[in-house]
Amino acid sequence: MEPVLREIGKVDWITLIIFSSVIFLVLAKSLFYGRFLNFMILPFNNKYIFLYNKKDRLMNWFHIFFTAFQLLNLSLFLYLAISIYKPNEVVPSPLLFTLILGLVFLFLFIKILIQLGNSTIFNNQYVITEILFKKISYLNYSSLVMFLANVLLTYVFMGSKTVVILCSGLILLILILGWVTIIKTHLKFLTSHFFYFILYLCALEIAPIIIIVNALKV
Repeated sequence: MEPVLREIGKVDWITLIIFSSVIFLVLAKSLFYGRFLNFMILPFNNKYIFLYNKKDRLMNWFHIFFTAFQLLNLSLFLYLAISIYKPNEVVPSPLLFTLILGLVFLFLFIKILIQLGNSTIFNNQYVITEILFKKISYLNYSSLVMFLANVLLTYVFMGSKTVVILCSGLILLILILGWVTIIKTHLKFLTSHFFYFILYLCALEIAPIIIIVNALKV
């Protein structure tokens, strides 16, 4: 009976994480319904970026709610992926999830600070902030896929590597779409700082993905 009890306990705390993330999603939808509808068509229409790429674009409650939703689901997705690909090397527990959540938050926070610091170096805060807003918006949108993956991996297809791979592919596709949009819109600015752009792209965008894939040995 002990393995069954442990599995039920595991699902219970994961359910709490998923439910907590849903609260942020509901708040974003309820309090900012029009903005939420525009956000839902982000990959297919730039209306959301056009309407909300203004003052205080990063510090508004809709953005904060969705970023919280994203942090919880990204951390949980990584936790479930590690549990699936490294069952004999890690001990799945709330402590491991908390560690992953802390590392994800710290990494994303440092990335934002570096990018805002670059805006001072290049003396173009408006463009850098606009790029940052677009990047975070697409990352937040990809968290909807993470949420779906977490639900499937917890309640339907437990331990499914196929779900991890398919959802990872969708997440990567959304992020690439976001970068294509950024490059098209800010091509002149990026080419004028080409070396720094490539350095940033390799160090803070591509390298983390490679590290995660190598760590999981997918």
